Amino acid sequence: MNNYTLLGTILGIIVGFGVAYWIRSLLDRQRLKSAESEAERIIQDAKQRADTLIKEANIEAKDRLLKMKNEFDAETKETRSELKRLERRLLQKEENIDRKLDQHEKKEKELARLEKNLERRQAEIAKTERQCEQMVEEQKRQLEKISSLTAQQAKELLLRAMENEARYEGAKLIKRIENEAKEEADKKAKKILATAIQRYAGDFVAERTVSVVQLPNDEMKGRIIGREGRNIRALEAATGIDLIIDDTPEAVILSGFNPVRREVARQALVKLISDGRIHPARIEDVVKKVSEEIDTSIKEAGEQAAFDLGVHGINSELIKYLGRLKFRTSYAQNVLQHSIEVGFLCGIMAAELGLKEKLARRMGLLHDIGKAIDHEVEGPHAVIGSKLAKKLGESPKIVQAIAAHHEDVPPVSVYDLLVQAADSLSGARPGARKELLENYIKRLEELEAIAKKFHGVDNCYAIQAGRELRVIVESDKVSDEEAILLSRDIVKRIEESLTFPGQIKVTVIRETRAVEYANK
Repeated sequence: MNNYTLLGTILGIIVGFGVAYWIRSLLDRQRLKSAESEAERIIQDAKQRADTLIKEANIEAKDRLLKMKNEFDAETKETRSELKRLERRLLQKEENIDRKLDQHEKKEKELARLEKNLERRQAEIAKTERQCEQMVEEQKRQLEKISSLTAQQAKELLLRAMENEARYEGAKLIKRIENEAKEEADKKAKKILATAIQRYAGDFVAERTVSVVQLPNDEMKGRIIGREGRNIRALEAATGIDLIIDDTPEAVILSGFNPVRREVARQALVKLISDGRIHPARIEDVVKKVSEEIDTSIKEAGEQAAFDLGVHGINSELIKYLGRLKFRTSYAQNVLQHSIEVGFLCGIMAAELGLKEKLARRMGLLHDIGKAIDHEVEGPHAVIGSKLAKKLGESPKIVQAIAAHHEDVPPVSVYDLLVQAADSLSGARPGARKELLENYIKRLEELEAIAKKFHGVDNCYAIQAGRELRVIVESDKVSDEEAILLSRDIVKRIEESLTFPGQIKVTVIRETRAVEYANK
């Protein structure tokens, strides 16, 4: 029983191993078949991807080839266009050369003809010269026979007569040259003096275009505006000036380029505020009344300016335009006062130079007359003023001086330069115009800093409102001769580095001190 059991067990084990082997072989065959299928699938995918890549590469190659072909065609077309253009230029040059050759040939023929004519004329002249020489010899013989003098004796006699006459003419010429030299020197001296004064030149262009009216309280703004804005519209329509009512406390701003209208609006608004009755009818009445008062004030201001300068015979319309300058400012400088000042300066300088003082004053007074209407007429105020003066009967000299005082037209006389110089002096003198304190101080500091950079400078001071720079040098480092050169170098550096009106005087001070003490 035990042997059968053992045998059965062994057989079972063998059968188990056989079944396991058969199952394993079956699994291996399935795995192999699956691997082969996967490999085949991978190979198919690789082939498909390879085909796709080949197609894409072909398409890309075709695109690049097409692009290269288009670029080549474009370059070829451009090259052909350039060649055609060059060909046209060459043809034009050939035509020009042919035309010039034709002209050259014509000129050569003309020169050949002229040369023949010249040779013929030269032969005729030579023949005529020989005939003249024969006639002169014949006349000499006849003259010697008539005068009983030889040619040499007659020559000496003629030379003595010519010498005496030349001495007399020479003396007259010398005297005339001396007189002309004196006159010319006098003219040049006057011109040089006027040119020297002119070096003060400096332009100005800033203007005020707004006025501010103070209000007793902010409630007054509503009354000025009126119901639905009728009061402010009436005031703007009557004066031609814009009223700006904003958040500024207790103030109304009047804006406009016409200074006379702005002043009319300002005074009218002040009267309306003080009166308290503000409505369109009242506004029109007040504006009309203020306009009449302003016109009277303008005329009186113009007449007073002419009277102060002793200038008479000015057209009444020109007097009114002159009075309008009372309400015009430039850098806070009143233009009418500036014009009066320029008139006085012109008169003083003209008197010093021996010129007509009244004419110079008249030019100076009227030089800025164009500013009275330059907000109405386009162009530089100097040109506008010259046209206005010409229209109202002023002389050509005055018209020229007005037009030339800012170099809008070139100056042609000493008077033109005098007006330029006086205009610049009036505007450039210290205190004439306002300048920001920061800019003023900065300019003085820069002026002193320029001088301190030079070798041997101990200290320096800007005085006379920046019109003079005093430089103190160390006597052991700077000699008297070097002090002269130092002043010139500082002046040159200032002219290169700074912008300033007028002149700046540079004074170099060199001092040598010897100090001893007496003791007992």
